[in-house]
Amino acid sequence: MSVGPRVLEAVRGRLVVSCQAYPGEPMNSPATMRAVAEAVVAGGAAALRVQGIADIAEIRAAVELPLIGLWKDGHDDIFITPTLDHALAVAQAGADVVALDGTHRPRPDGRSLAETIEAVHVRTGKLVMADCSTFEEGVAAADAGADLVGTTLSGYTPYTTKTDGPDLELVARLAAAISTPVVAEGRIHTPEQAAQAIAAGAWTVVVGTAITHPTTITTWFASALQ
Repeated sequence: MSVGPRVLEAVRGRLVVSCQAYPGEPMNSPATMRAVAEAVVAGGAAALRVQGIADIAEIRAAVELPLIGLWKDGHDDIFITPTLDHALAVAQAGADVVALDGTHRPRPDGRSLAETIEAVHVRTGKLVMADCSTFEEGVAAADAGADLVGTTLSGYTPYTTKTDGPDLELVARLAAAISTPVVAEGRIHTPEQAAQAIAAGAWTVVVGTAITHPTTITTWFASALQ
């Protein structure tokens, strides 16, 4: 079995944990994220989603599990691995899957989503995960050659509404409409919600904040006590 199918089978029906910290936070360092990654691997994560070239390289050196890598750069509409150069750097750093913006919005380098995906496939041999926000974007990303289609950006684009919890309706619609594996990601805060996403048809589930972001988790508890 080639690398691509092995990665997809490794995460099928299982948990991917996103290990990311935001700029200016105490945990925002490659060494800290490596420790977080090792901790969630010990807990049973099947793969990791990692942001930033330094963090990807650091975690790649310590962890053998599949890595979904991305590079957040810029403050415009598209900032998740916005250009082909970003995507190639993510692959070079050691990611098995390159995650990038899969919305309909224009890409900063002028390339189409299909052109970007094809270039990543041809030049790196790595898989591509398209982070989408709508059903139409998910279908288009699958048609463009994405190996995984994520609901990552549902509620985070100006033209979508943020649901209270994961967008399970979008997961179910995409899973029923495309053969490309669907990744449920975004606002999955409990084990029950993760299981519901798999039941809705998700190939795999990505959980970040509820596992690896203690600042946010603390605010949940602190707010509940006020």
